[in-house]
Amino acid sequence: MALDEQLLDDPDGLTAADPSGSLRALAMAGAQVRMALSATAEAGIAKVVADGRPRAVVVASLGGSAVVGDILILMAGSGAPVPVSVRRGLPLPGWVGPLDLVVAVSMSGRAPGPLGLAAEAARRGCRLLTVGAPRSPLAEVSERTGGVHVAVPRSDTPAARASRMGLWSLAVPMISVAHELGLTDASHEVLERVADRLDEQADKYRPSSDAFVNPAKSLALELSGVMPVVLGDGDVTGVAALRAVSMLARTARVPAMRGALPDDAGDVVATFDGPLAKRPAADIFADPEFDDVPAASPQMRLLLLRDAAPTLDRPDGSWLETARTADAVRATAEDAGVRVTEVSADPGHPLERLADLVSLTDFASVYMALASGIDPLTSPHVADLRDRTH
Repeated sequence: MALDEQLLDDPDGLTAADPSGSLRALAMAGAQVRMALSATAEAGIAKVVADGRPRAVVVASLGGSAVVGDILILMAGSGAPVPVSVRRGLPLPGWVGPLDLVVAVSMSGRAPGPLGLAAEAARRGCRLLTVGAPRSPLAEVSERTGGVHVAVPRSDTPAARASRMGLWSLAVPMISVAHELGLTDASHEVLERVADRLDEQADKYRPSSDAFVNPAKSLALELSGVMPVVLGDGDVTGVAALRAVSMLARTARVPAMRGALPDDAGDVVATFDGPLAKRPAADIFADPEFDDVPAASPQMRLLLLRDAAPTLDRPDGSWLETARTADAVRATAEDAGVRVTEVSADPGHPLERLADLVSLTDFASVYMALASGIDPLTSPHVADLRDRTH
């Protein structure tokens, strides 16, 4: 994919190329957090938390909103007092019942998976929290069966109504309820700091900032025409890598692999002598006008997402082992001739660090799409798939 570098440094051109408002939607991420906090308070979540901790929490999410369940698992951590799991589609596990909390998330409120799981949870007498569009089928299920629905505020831009662009609108209500249940330490104050961090990132990655000083535009250029392998060096960065490959695929139309250390180190470095690691040497005797010269395969590029030293959430120092593994993977890649891009989160709460990396890769994905003449919001093939499966 060849990017139009001149467009990246043309704010007016980027605006014209982005009629759906994808860049504006990403710039509003901090506002999404604040509005979602207000919407959660207005929804009356006391009804969900009044009976204390559930036996387990099951998150129903799909497609662009799927990562919200992974965010909750990250926030709860390995020391969570109750199991937290993600379910993409029917049926609910057989053990789920009245002692459990089911959280169904869908921006449109119409996604069949979350909608069906919410209805089944209601039939089983589970506590039910739903997050999505107001006056949607999902809202009706929740309100009709005694659940609590947190309505995502309406937006005037098409992109902001897309689940992948409204990540924080969907995640914050779920995180807030989990905090009230004692499952996470992501308090209201933490979420306010996340909002501030997202505002700072949006200013750094704004369209009027030139590519040579804009990390998101620089990353877009580095990922142009390559096969990205996105590797996180721990729990926070592993979720960020999951989000990054989803945004690269759905927004920039770039297929990417992802992994998390230390588990996936071997799988990743094994590819460093494979067919995508290096371009074949050019045939100096070939004449492009007369010889059938095969197109070169895109070369791999390792995008290494690094966490800040998480001394507060991992006081045992175990992060040092993972950091050493990440250093070793980078050194192995460089020795093998594989290009590496490394980006790091700033210190802070795990949710703040996640916000750093998500913001960067979100903006980079949209810049890649716009500079290659692609609508970041709408894929005709996704639309075809939806028509054929519904």
